[in-house]
Amino acid sequence: MFPSGGRPRRRRREERTIAAMIRLYCRDRHDGASDLCGECAALLDYARQRLVHCRYGVDKPTCARCPVHCYKPVLREQIRAVMRYSGPRMAPRHPVLAAAHLLDRRRAPAGE
Repeated sequence: MFPSGGRPRRRRREERTIAAMIRLYCRDRHDGASDLCGECAALLDYARQRLVHCRYGVDKPTCARCPVHCYKPVLREQIRAVMRYSGPRMAPRHPVLAAAHLLDRRRAPAGE
């Protein structure tokens, strides 16, 4: 059993990273509200579910390096738009998460 509710540290960090990226995108692109809009909240829920059900588990690569595209096509385009926008803006706002994500990008998918 993993500490903190059964999730390994890396997956918890990935959840925080994707949540920070979606919040940044939503705040800047959708009305500047403090809460997520319905579309972004649904995207965050979907992204969390994809993390939970990732076939690679603790050996999960970043989505850009993954050979399996588990997102539905429409939601995949939405998350790509979020990442394209938020990625360059993460370092000043969330330097630890941004640095950890850059290091994770070097992780090869299992079996490679």
